[in-house]
This record gives sequence, C-alpha cells and structure tokens, in this order.
Amino acid sequence: MFDQKKIEEGVKLILEGIGEDVTREGLMETPQRVARMYQEIFAGLYEDAGAHLSKVFTVDNNEMVVEKDIVFYSSCEHHLMPFYGKAHVAYVPNGKVVGLSKLARCVEVYARRPQIQEQMTGQIADAIMEHLGPQGVMVMVEAEHMCMTMRGVKKPGSKTVTIACRGVFEDNEALQNRFFQMVK
Repeated sequence: MFDQKKIEEGVKLILEGIGEDVTREGLMETPQRVARMYQEIFAGLYEDAGAHLSKVFTVDNNEMVVEKDIVFYSSCEHHLMPFYGKAHVAYVPNGKVVGLSKLARCVEVYARRPQIQEQMTGQIADAIMEHLGPQGVMVMVEAEHMCMTMRGVKKPGSKTVTIACRGVFEDNEALQNRFFQMVK
C-alpha cells in the first residue's frame, strides 16, 4: 500500500544526502509534493488492467483493430527516471471488441509503475489476450529513456523500440507488416 510519510522521509534524506538544506524556503514542502507526485505517477501499481478491458461489444467483423500513438509516461525501475513515448496496440477480434479508450487505459496501468519497457510491452499484450480473448495481439512501444539521455551515455533523441506478438501475430509476417504499415 502507498505510504506517503515514508516517501516524505526518503525525499528528505535524499535532499540532505546531496548537501541541501531541507529547511530553506524552496525545499520545505518538497517532500510532500514528491510524495503526492509519486502517488499519481505510480498509480498503476494499484490498478488492474482487466477492469478496463472487461466491457466488450459483440461484432461480426474480425478485422484488425489498431490504436496508435498512445502517449505514455513511465519510470525506469533501475534509476527511477522517466521514460516516455508512444504505444501502438493492435488486435484481431474474436467476436468481441473493447472501447478504444480502454486500450489506452491498459497502457496507462502498466506505464504507471516502476517499469522496464520490455516488460511493459509484454504486459500490455498479455492483458489484452487474457481479458479480451482476441485471435491475436501486437504491441509496439517506442520510448526515450531519460536514464540514457540525461545521464550515463547522454544520447538525447535516441529511442528504444520493443515489440510483443501474441496469437495470430506470432508467425504471420503479412499481418505484422500490415500492422507496421498502419502505425507508420
């Protein structure tokens, strides 16, 4: 469960550890602000993607559905620094579709936790497979990682791309290529 007081104490220790005066005007409320921010940016830890994917609609058409350019913000679990970008989600229905906003909400659930991009990509695909039961899912995530652009190797603008394929997307190169053309 979320412990605001513990986060406030930790932020205060970090500020003291870097040599700051935690009693100076600009920093006096920083521990509380950071704790409130963490409650927001890590809210996905307390959400279930299945809750967003449970409301489905029956369809006769089983053509690919693509929701592209879903902007997300996440935090690298190794440095607790942001990574952000776009997710592209496709699925081939099996008689059921979900509201388009629910795909974006599914992305948010997994982005709003300490995370690595490779794992997040797979979690999104697995949740859609589990809760929607489509013939297949393909997820592509493109992101810039501040732990690589702001520190360390310092290569701003570089992007990491990850892909997860499930079901009919796994071995169907034509279907994969169609997805790539649609998200171009």
